[in-house]
Amino acid sequence: GTGAYPVTQGVRPEGEGTHPGRDTVFLSVLMVPLLRIVGLRAFSMASETYSSGTHSAAFVTCPNEQVAKDLARGMVEKKLAACVNIVPKITSVYEWQGKIEEDSEVLLMIKTRSSKVSALAEYVRSNHPYEVAEVISLPIDQGNPPYLKWMSEVVPE
Repeated sequence: GTGAYPVTQGVRPEGEGTHPGRDTVFLSVLMVPLLRIVGLRAFSMASETYSSGTHSAAFVTCPNEQVAKDLARGMVEKKLAACVNIVPKITSVYEWQGKIEEDSEVLLMIKTRSSKVSALAEYVRSNHPYEVAEVISLPIDQGNPPYLKWMSEVVPE
């Protein structure tokens, strides 16, 4: 070559040529858009198998932890729910028979198939101590694909 250092030398003097720190940053900057595209494609391919609203999150309030645990266990055993989170010590403020009430309750956050919500509500009505038990649900639009797949496996149609 015509450069100051012969090509056959094979070793560049200190401070010449590559700069490990700077080269790594440069490669990282180039990789970010590529990884973003690959990641988004992989996520969209994985989520394409999930139809929005296939699963629901349902909520039930309970007077105490024992009732909550009994209901939760029954729901999972009867395949009405994949998972039930028991959230202790919530405060509910509501109107009941013309009076404003404030009670300490326990919240069940239930993950299930949307097609099971009616059976879940019937199970709660049959096993809950309240005269009018709260059972409400919201469709799950999207989520972690492996988790949604697991829910489908645990709670059959």
